[in-house]
Amino acid sequence: MSTIKQAMAAPDRANENLAQKIEMAGSFSHEDPVSSNSSAPSDEGHEELLAWSRIRLTFRDAFSEFFGTFIMLLFGDGVVAQVVLSEETKGNYQSISWGWGLGVMLGVYVAGKSGGHLNPAVTLANCVFRGHPWHKFPIYAISQILGAMAAAAVVYGNYISAIDAFEGRGVRTVTGPTATAGIFCTYPAEFMTRTGMFFSEIVASTILQFVIFALADGGNTGAGAFMPFALFFLIFGIGACFGWETGYAINLARDFGPRLVSYMVGYGHEVWSAGGYYFWIPMVAPFFGCLLGGFLYDAFIYEGKSPVNTPMLGLPRLFKFRRSVWSNTYQDPMSSRV
Repeated sequence: MSTIKQAMAAPDRANENLAQKIEMAGSFSHEDPVSSNSSAPSDEGHEELLAWSRIRLTFRDAFSEFFGTFIMLLFGDGVVAQVVLSEETKGNYQSISWGWGLGVMLGVYVAGKSGGHLNPAVTLANCVFRGHPWHKFPIYAISQILGAMAAAAVVYGNYISAIDAFEGRGVRTVTGPTATAGIFCTYPAEFMTRTGMFFSEIVASTILQFVIFALADGGNTGAGAFMPFALFFLIFGIGACFGWETGYAINLARDFGPRLVSYMVGYGHEVWSAGGYYFWIPMVAPFFGCLLGGFLYDAFIYEGKSPVNTPMLGLPRLFKFRRSVWSNTYQDPMSSRV
């Protein structure tokens, strides 16, 4: 008899369990923010988000170099503007060295995903000696120049009132006691010869790349996660010790981009002709200097694989548009960083 009662009660318990499951399911559905929130993104918006993510991923290196160089120039040109326009009451030459050092450090932090080159000459040295893909060189260089131009334009817009007060409204001069063109790009000291200008930029650029490779070398002491901080002192040191004669451009993007902006905003043709047409030297010399610095480091210190340590200096493989076979460190983000 009890067995019959249990059998009859079983369907009731099953129905109760089913009702509880339905109630729980309804409760979950009610609390699910995706299904209940009317403000949740639509499929169309979700697709747009995915599209932008794909764009960002595709142009990640370009965006990184653009904004890294932008930050570097924002601080660098900004500190020069403050020192010049305040007639050194709000800073001095050492302030400029500090400002550029900070700019490079912060720029490298911003551009970490791309290696933080911020300099076409540094990118070239990494293509030659560290297997950085050659097809990325123009992408990096163009992004760096555009980032420098954007930063120079922002600095000009920020300080335009101060420039007007310093020079006179609408007056823009390249040379002379009230010149302000030097805020944006470099000009040599009056006593410098053409050979001296070129040599000065090569020396500073050689130091730059030699020390960069040392800081990035895992087989040496290296800088590891402190790479941007170490670069701060490197740039500060170059500026404090080698910056007087030519302004230590050591970077095509840093000099050419802002120089072009200064020409566009009214400084005139003299931005190209000043210093005996000095403008081409910071465009060319840093490439020679960085290649020399990279060669010296790899030839005398670096123990990893390098074209310097291969037959014919690796020239047969140098211009293959793929990752170079000697790049044993490229997987490490620090290996191709500025």
